[in-house]
Parts: sequence; C-alpha cells; structure tokens
Amino acid sequence: MPRRPAGHTRGRAAVLASLTVTALVVTGHPAGAAPTDTDPMNRAFEQAAEEYGVPRDLLAAVGYGETHLNGHSGRPSQDNGYGVMHLVSNPVNHSLEQAAALTGESTAELREDTGTNILGGAAVLRSHADALGLDTAERADIDAWYPAVARYSGADGAVAALYADTVYTLLAQGLRAAVAGGELVTVTSRPVSPEKGPLAKADATAKSPDYPAALWVAANSANFAAGRTATVDKVVIHVAQGSYAGTISWFQNATSKVSSHYVVRSSDGQITQMVRDSDTAYHAKSANASSLGIEHEGFVDDPTWFTDTMYRSSAALTAYLCDRYGIPKDRSHVIGHSEAPGNDHTDPGANWNWTYYMQLVGGSGTGADGLSFPSYTTQRTGSTGTQVKAVQTLLNKQGYEAGTEDGVFGAKTESAVRLFQTARDLGSDGAVGPKTWTALLSAGTTPTLGAGASGEPVKRLQRALTAALGRTVAVDGAFGANTDKAVRDYQSTRKLSVDGSVGPDTWEALQSGR
Repeated sequence: MPRRPAGHTRGRAAVLASLTVTALVVTGHPAGAAPTDTDPMNRAFEQAAEEYGVPRDLLAAVGYGETHLNGHSGRPSQDNGYGVMHLVSNPVNHSLEQAAALTGESTAELREDTGTNILGGAAVLRSHADALGLDTAERADIDAWYPAVARYSGADGAVAALYADTVYTLLAQGLRAAVAGGELVTVTSRPVSPEKGPLAKADATAKSPDYPAALWVAANSANFAAGRTATVDKVVIHVAQGSYAGTISWFQNATSKVSSHYVVRSSDGQITQMVRDSDTAYHAKSANASSLGIEHEGFVDDPTWFTDTMYRSSAALTAYLCDRYGIPKDRSHVIGHSEAPGNDHTDPGANWNWTYYMQLVGGSGTGADGLSFPSYTTQRTGSTGTQVKAVQTLLNKQGYEAGTEDGVFGAKTESAVRLFQTARDLGSDGAVGPKTWTALLSAGTTPTLGAGASGEPVKRLQRALTAALGRTVAVDGAFGANTDKAVRDYQSTRKLSVDGSVGPDTWEALQSGR
C-alpha cells in the first residue's frame, strides 16, 4: 500500500479548498478533454486515482454520491464527515483518521483542502480493497470494487449495500457536475455488473409498517423514545446535511442520539422509515413529542439536492400523514426544523421551495396569498381557476377594472388585460402569457433589493422571476442564494448588468415584461 509523505499535497492542491458544485446533469456522454491547469478538481481526481490505484471514475462517483462534490468550506456533515469525499470522524467511523495515517497528511488539511481530501478518500478506498484481497487485475475491474465501496460507507449490511448501489447507479448513468469556475467533472456512463458477494443478499426490502410506499430500517433504540406524550399535530421538514445512506447509518448509531421518522432520497424519492409514527423520534427538541420528522438527503446550502422527484415523493408522504393524523395542510402545521420552538437549526433553509412543496401537499402554504404558483400558465378568454383569479386581483390592484375576482376569464377581464398590455407596450392580444405575467407580477414600487432583503417586495420579485424564467423560484420573502441566482440568470439572459442586485434597470425590465 503506498504511503504519501507528510506535507507533499499542500502545494499542489491548496487552490481547491473552496470548490462548490452548482449543478448536475446526468448524461451518457463521454468524459471531456484531459484536465488542464484550469481544472483543479479533475487534476485532483486523476492524481489521487493514479497514486492509489483506484479507478478515477469510481472515485468521482463516490464523491458525488456523498456530497455532490461540494466540500462545504470544511464544515462537517451531520455525522461529522468532511470534504468532497466525506471523510468521517465519529465513534463508529474513523475514515478521517485512517486517511491521515495512510497519507501522512494532517486531519486539518484533510478536512479543509479539497485536493488533500480527495487523496485521502482514494487512500481509504485502496486500503479497503487491500483488506479484501483485490489483486492488480481485480483493481483494474471497476465492478470488483463494490465491497470496498460498501466498506467506505462505514455501515453494515443493507445500508452498506444501499450506499454502494448508489455509487454504481451513478457509474451506470454517468454524470456531469459543474463546479465553481466552470470546471466540469464528468463520469462516462457504462454497463455495470458489480460483484456484490455476501452483500447481494443484504438489500433493504422490509416494508414500512406505517407508510406503504416506504422501506423499513429501524433506528437504534437509543435514538428515540417509545410512545408519545402529546398528540401529533405537525410535520417537521429537515435537510439531513448528509447522504441518504449516511443518514440512515447515523440514525442506527447509538451514539448519535438523533433520528427522524422518515428519510427521503434525492435522486428518485425513495423513502425509508426508521421510527414508528407512534414513537417519539429525536429530531426537533421541544417539538419531538407532537411531531413527525422527515429528513431529506442533501445539504442546506446546495439546492442541487432538492430534485422535483424528491419534492413530489416527500409531499405525497406529508399529505398522507396529514390525512391520517388530522393535521392541517398549512404552513402552521407543516414547518421547517428552524421554525420548531427552541431549535437552533437553519434547515431546510432558503433553497427549499416551500411554495411548490405546499402546493404538492395540497394545502395553502405560502400560496395562500392566491398569487404564488410554481409556474404561470397562459390565461385567456374562457380560462377558469385560481390563476385567472390572480390575474383579476393584480389588474384590479393596478387600477384596471377586471370585474369580480371570481376566477372566470370573461369579457371584462379580457378588456382589462388589453388595457394593461397597451400601457406596457406588450401587444394587445388579451391573453396573459409569460411577458404579461411578468409585468403584472412585478408591478408596484421599485426598491433596491439584494442579498439579505426580505418582505413583500422580495415576494413580488420572486413571483415575477418565476414567470420570466419559466422555472420555480421559491416565494418566501427572503432574498437568499436561490433568489440571487435567479436574479443573475435573469440579468444575464436580458443582457443587463449581472450583479445580483435588483435596481432600477432590473425592475424596469421586469415591469416591461422582458
């Protein structure tokens, strides 16, 4: 087993410490050109793979499955894992300390420097391969690495198999991850047939006793209390600060003293129940006794984890729980961890799309204002429904007489639309399409808005951006990272100055329907 001299990594990889993934597209295309000086993360994967004899694509797939290749600036995950490769230091998993012993690097460098962290991940994977007796020929076969990948998880049995299956799914699908600075980390899709050995019989197939669509993996009995001391009257939404398999494993760890009732996977919405609904999971302090907790795979600061599939699967679960236990489907009873009394957590954070989620759940949510929707569809004479009512409300508020706000697009509403369009030079066709929606939703005062702003003007901006960009921008009244990105995307596509600040020029463009 190669051993890396202490201190050798620092010079060549220090520039990697702050790399962050901003997007993922699963693709079947081959990997891009050979890495250059402008591709530091690719270089780190290539060099670590070469030094420790680990297939480069396997190493990248493990990193993506753990963190979406986001080192989170050296901050730990829920189970005290660090960096792109999620090197862990807790009572049952010591991969961080193992990496330090194998590479000669300090634990601080392994936590904080992305290149060193990737090197450490490769060293740990290779050590597992050596312990399993993989020879040179077997190490050249990516399918032979399955048991080593399972060991890398720090879990056992079904959870370890779940972890390794995720990595091999990524290898089969391929991936294309864009990191900060425009660098692309790619993995070529390929047929896979992993050699699972004893883990072939370790699939998690037990079914949830409370939610038919979920699997069942019990949390450690030290991490929840049997029974309830209060009536269940709310659902608490969490973000795990870790991967799906890692979260399940952590809730099985007796030293963690935490759990939730359900865990939801990002890629396909798979759900695993870990605590019975009738028992008290340790997830939200003072709200534990009266709530059901749902953890979502991912990290608060990285919206790439919050897939449409995850939202839909989780919302279906929440709707089921609300119906079963008589919980109102509104934002007073479906809350974030940060909203539970006495809690100091920030999840699910500004990147969680509450408007969309609550509409999927079927409650009013933040869409109770009647103006906020995950998308805005064209409305015209003969249309009916809540979006027509929104059009009428907006027109009447701006002084264009749309008539009774009854959700029926009749002659009076059409006349008001045409007058509004004429005043904004939008072309007077009487139909409310993307441009008219954008102008209507953004109409009003034009205060300068930027990161940290909050309140109704931010909600108005978020609605208008949803219509203008054709994608959902969470309407939560908080100008966070997701809104900042949407503003910059809008400014870029409209050839405005791209600064993330909503000043006169950006407001003018929105209010003219651009």
